[in-house]
Amino acid sequence: MASFPNFLLSLVLLATLLSTPALCYINPSTARPQQNVAEPSAYRSYIVLVEPPRSDAGEDAHRRWHESFLPSLHAGESIESRLLHSYTEVFSGFTARLTKAELHSMAKKPGFMRAFPDRKLQLMTTHTPAFLGLRNGTGFWSEARYGKGVIVGLLDTGIHAAHPSFDDHGIPPPPPRWKGSCKAARCNNKLIGAKSFVEDDSGDEDGHGTHTSSTAAGNFVPGAYHGVGTGTAAGIAPGAHVAMYKVCADNQCDESAILAGLDAATKDGVDVLSISLGENTGTRFDRDPMAIGAFGAVSKGVVVVCAAGNSGPTPASITNDAPWLLTVAAGTVDRSFAAEVRLGNGKSIHGEALTQEAKPRSKLYPLLFSEARRYCEYGDENSVAGKIIVCEATVPEFQMPQVGRIIAAGAAGVVLFNDDISGYTTLLQDYNSTVVQVTAADGAILTSYAASSETRSLAAFNYNNTLLGIHPAPVVSWFSSRGPSFIIPGVLKPDILAPGLNILAAWPPKTDSASGPFNIISGTSMATPHISGVVALLKSIHPSWSPAAIKSAILTTSDMVNSTGGSILDQHHTIASVYDTGAGHVNVTRAADPGLVYDLGITDYAGYICWLLGKDGLATIVRNSSLTCTKLPKIEDVHLNYPTITVPMTSTPFTVNRTVTNVGPAKSTYTAKVDAPKSLVVRVFPKTLTFSKPGEKKTFSVTVSSHIGKELFFEGSLRWVSERHVVRSPIVVAAAAAGRSLVKNIT
Repeated sequence: MASFPNFLLSLVLLATLLSTPALCYINPSTARPQQNVAEPSAYRSYIVLVEPPRSDAGEDAHRRWHESFLPSLHAGESIESRLLHSYTEVFSGFTARLTKAELHSMAKKPGFMRAFPDRKLQLMTTHTPAFLGLRNGTGFWSEARYGKGVIVGLLDTGIHAAHPSFDDHGIPPPPPRWKGSCKAARCNNKLIGAKSFVEDDSGDEDGHGTHTSSTAAGNFVPGAYHGVGTGTAAGIAPGAHVAMYKVCADNQCDESAILAGLDAATKDGVDVLSISLGENTGTRFDRDPMAIGAFGAVSKGVVVVCAAGNSGPTPASITNDAPWLLTVAAGTVDRSFAAEVRLGNGKSIHGEALTQEAKPRSKLYPLLFSEARRYCEYGDENSVAGKIIVCEATVPEFQMPQVGRIIAAGAAGVVLFNDDISGYTTLLQDYNSTVVQVTAADGAILTSYAASSETRSLAAFNYNNTLLGIHPAPVVSWFSSRGPSFIIPGVLKPDILAPGLNILAAWPPKTDSASGPFNIISGTSMATPHISGVVALLKSIHPSWSPAAIKSAILTTSDMVNSTGGSILDQHHTIASVYDTGAGHVNVTRAADPGLVYDLGITDYAGYICWLLGKDGLATIVRNSSLTCTKLPKIEDVHLNYPTITVPMTSTPFTVNRTVTNVGPAKSTYTAKVDAPKSLVVRVFPKTLTFSKPGEKKTFSVTVSSHIGKELFFEGSLRWVSERHVVRSPIVVAAAAAGRSLVKNIT
C-alpha cells in the first residue's frame, strides 16, 4: 500500500488542464457558435482529419481529395506551399498552412471532421545487453537470430549513416514486404530506410536519433569507447534492419511530421516503431494525432513503443498512455564509472566520473563548500585555486560554463552532489574536466565535513574506471514519469521498466560529444529503444503474434526484484511502486516463452473507445465503418483484457474477467497464486486452468474488495503457475480508478 502527499493535488491540476478546451477544432455543426471571434490573417499549420475517399482510392486519389479542401491559392502560391503532408495509412487527412478564416471555411465542407493545431513534442551500449541477460553466440540472443528479418522503424532526429553501428556485416537483405526507400549517405542491408519529414534532412545533427537507433538495433562494434566506457557495443537486436524517419530538427518535433513518419513507416512495412518523443501532459486520445496515428499502425500489426516521459518523480505525470501503446519507464543498470572522493578523516565516498585520470592522486587538497555559492556561482575565481570545490548539481547547460571557469582558475577539482529529488540516481554529464558526481546522501556528508571547524577539511580523487555488478540494480530513475494515467486510470501505466540512465550508444561527429563516436546520455528516450529491440527479438521468434500478445509476453515475465533479490527501489532507495515500474523490469529471455498471453484486438480497443469517447471518438480514432458503437459492447478501462489488473478501491466486491491464450506446451495446467496485503481480499475463479492444445483460450474472474482508509492504492499480484511457467500480473486497487468515468464528462 502507498500514499503520495502531492498525489491528489497532481490529479486536480491535471483535471484542470484536461477540462480546459483542447487545442482542436470541432465541426461548427456540432460546436457552440462563438460571437465576435477575431480572425488573424497569419498562417498556421493544422492537422486536418477528414472522411476517407472511396475505399479503392490510391495515393493520388487521396491527395486530390485532400487538395479539394484547400482554399483558392493566391498568385504565386503553390499547392506544395499549402499542403505540407498527405496521410493515407494511419490517419485520414492532411496537414496544411491555413489562416483561421480559411479553416472556418474549410470546416463547412462535406467530409471535414476535425482539425488540430500542429504542436511541438519533446525529445524525451556496451553493457545493457549483458545486463538484460543477452550473451553473444549463446542462449536466447542466438535463438532469436539477433532479430534478423525484423524491421525496426524509429521516429527521431535522423541518423548518422556512416557510423559503424550501422555496418551490415552479417545482415541479410530486407524481406520482400519492405516497401520503403533510403535517402542517406550510406544505405545497406542494415540501414534500409531513411526519410526526412522536416526541411533539414542532413543526417543527424542532434545525436538523439543515432543513439536510439543503435540502442535498438546497432550492429556489433568492437572497441567502442566513450571515456572509460569500453567494450563491444551492440543494440538489443543487432541483426535487425533499421529504418529512420526524421521528424525532428533543432530539438523541435512537429506533430504533423511525426504523423507523416507514422504514416510512411506503416506503409513501408516496419514491424516495430520506436518513438522516444512525447508531450509533458496527457491529452485525450481523440485530440492527440500521435495516439490516433499509432492506433492506425497497431491495427496493421505494428508494435508501437513509446517513452513514458521525463517529468518524474511527480505522480500522474505519465505521457503516451494509450492502451494500444507499449509505454516504457527508465531505470539504472549495474555499471558505475567509479571515482572515489577520499577525505582527510580517512573516510571515502563513492562517486562517478566520465572523465578519469589514469594515475591516482595521492595529494590531499582543501575542500571548499559555500552555502552562498551552493550552485558553483563563484565570481571571485581566485578563491578556488588549489581547492576541491563542492557544489549542488543543477541544469548542466547552465552549470558547465561555471565549472569550466572554476577549473580554469586553478581549482584541483569539483564535486557535484545530487539534489534531494535526484537522490541516489546520478545523471552523468561529461564535463571533460576533473569533476566527480555523487548522490544526495553523500553530498550531505561532504558539505557537513567541509563546514566542520574541528579540523581542516581535505580531499583527493581516486579513479576506479568502469565497475560492473553494482548493487542494487535496477533502480527507478528520478526523471522517469510516473503513473497513474489520468486519462486511463483503470489501466496500469507505465507498462514496463528498462535501462535508461547513463546509456552508452552511437553518436555522430560534430556534436557536443568530444570523446569519440559514442556518447552517454539518459532519459526514457534511452529506455524506449531497449524495449523496441526486445520486441524485434520476439517478432523474430513469433512473427504471427499480435502487438498485444507481444506486450503481454514482456509484461507478464518481467522482474519485480533487483540484483540483490530485494524489491526494486526508487531514487530515494525506498520500495518503488507499480506506478514507478509498471509490471516490472524487462526480462528478455523469459519474454520469449511466456506460457500464456493476454491478447487484445481492434474490436476490443474500439469497444473501450466507445465507452470512453462515444461514437465521435470511434470515428476519429478507429475510422472503420464496419465498427459502430451501437453494435459493439462498451468496455470499461478496467475490463480491457490487459496483462495487468487495475480495479477501483471499494469495500464491496468488484469483479473483472480476463482471457488468456495458451502459447506454451499443448497440454499444461496452471494454478492461481495470489500475493496481496491483508487490506485486500482477492478471489480467483476458477483456481486452475487446464489447456489441451496450442492457441486454446480460457477465461477467469478476479474479485477484489478492499479496506477503505487513507491509502490511495494497494498492490498485489496474481501468478498463474505451471511446471514450466510463471505468468504474473500486478493487481492494483486504486482510488483513482474509482473515478475513471470522470474523463467521459470532460469536453
